[in-house]
Amino acid sequence: MVVAISIGAVNIPVGDVWGIVVHHVCGQGTTSDMATDQIVWNFRTPRVVLAALVGAGLAVAGAVLQTLVSNPLADPTVLGFSYGASLGAVLVITLGGAALGGIGVSGAAFVGALAAGALVFALGRRRGRLAPTRLVLAGVAVGYVLLSATSFVQLEATPTELRTVMFWMLGSVAGAQWSQLPTVAAVVLAGTALLSLFGRRLNALLAGDESATALGVDVNRLRALLLVISALLTGTVIAVAGGIGFVGLMIPHLVRLTLGADHRRLLPLTALLGAVYLVLVDLLSRTVNRPNELPLGILTALVGAPFFLWLLRRDKGMDSG
Repeated sequence: MVVAISIGAVNIPVGDVWGIVVHHVCGQGTTSDMATDQIVWNFRTPRVVLAALVGAGLAVAGAVLQTLVSNPLADPTVLGFSYGASLGAVLVITLGGAALGGIGVSGAAFVGALAAGALVFALGRRRGRLAPTRLVLAGVAVGYVLLSATSFVQLEATPTELRTVMFWMLGSVAGAQWSQLPTVAAVVLAGTALLSLFGRRLNALLAGDESATALGVDVNRLRALLLVISALLTGTVIAVAGGIGFVGLMIPHLVRLTLGADHRRLLPLTALLGAVYLVLVDLLSRTVNRPNELPLGILTALVGAPFFLWLLRRDKGMDSG
């Protein structure tokens, strides 16, 4: 993170970055000139911290959803959360906050993600119980409906609004501010800690519903609770960073492949790797095509889509074996 802060349109020595951060956090030492202090503390540091929080949140949500629906290809996008957030944000951008009760883009995205999660949750129930396959199918169906609605709303957008809409839908942390971080940090850290407490029960789910029930786990209640927490986690990070795909799909698999599927270790390490990954992606987004910035979703797709195809090929090879 310190290295990411130091690199940009104006490169700043790592020692100066560290000194400025320590000065502002601990009140010790001295800072460089005011211009450098402004760049490091007011622009780059909140951006890098937000990227880390968003990466951690998406990765943890993806890990839990994959276990929750017993599908290794599940992530917040597959279950429709991202599309709900996008529709809410696009409505505010094109129609104005007054049309939706005066809430801003972030607030509308958050409400949209939770509404999508609630709808998928309702459609995914069968005879009062959550059915994993039904949840995935409901998520895909709801996602396409929300995507169609988003595309329709975009037809009413002006060229300026359309550019904002597209950049937001593809994800960015360019506008990060310190005022955004406390809420996001609280939700991501508390959500990750809370989900980690369910590590043993998530491990039981891996063995199947019957085995989990035999171990004393209320499977239906656990799925409902985990789905709500995952929706809250996803809605919070998408609300401030837009739609960023493949993080929740790819990062949990990388951790499982190297360190196993024990959720007591998987979730904290997934959060850490997700944070590092998105910080690096954000660094590339603002340096690979200077002075222009690329949306984060473009770069995560360039990495994530080949990984997705490799994962399909790997699973096919395992099935045939």
